[in-house]
Amino acid sequence: FPFRLFPLREHGMNVRARPLTCQEIQAFKKSKEVMQRFIRAYQLMLRFYGINLINEETGELKRAENWAKRFQNLNRFSHNNLRITRILKCLGEMGYEHYQVHLVKFFLTETLVKETLPNVKRSALDYFLFTIRSKRKRRELVHYAWQHFKPRGSFAWGPHDKLLKYR
Repeated sequence: FPFRLFPLREHGMNVRARPLTCQEIQAFKKSKEVMQRFIRAYQLMLRFYGINLINEETGELKRAENWAKRFQNLNRFSHNNLRITRILKCLGEMGYEHYQVHLVKFFLTETLVKETLPNVKRSALDYFLFTIRSKRKRRELVHYAWQHFKPRGSFAWGPHDKLLKYR
């Protein structure tokens, strides 16, 4: 069977790659070597996108030195958004939910605050946000997105009355 760099329990675009089982995920999580390789693969993909993992413990990210050139690639080729969604889902499967939160917030900041990735904005809002497993963290990120979305009245990813009262 072909393997995937970021395997999931669901079918992807490659019809020959079979989905992961729960037992396989548990076996991966128990293997220190597999998890180290997983983090290295994550760092490799982040660098491809112009992002650096600056803290392996927390999952904190920052722009890489080559971010401007890499962001041009992200803006031009939307297939990257599918890969990012897959990476986010896989982070959740492998127990790296805190990494998910940092990656989604990074993309929300770049798309809504810094406006460097306008062609990634819809994917960040429609897909990336909703890969977050923790309901509390997802709500925090939806609120963060709402705070920075323009025009705020067009924000469609959460009820405005609840977002106004969110604490």
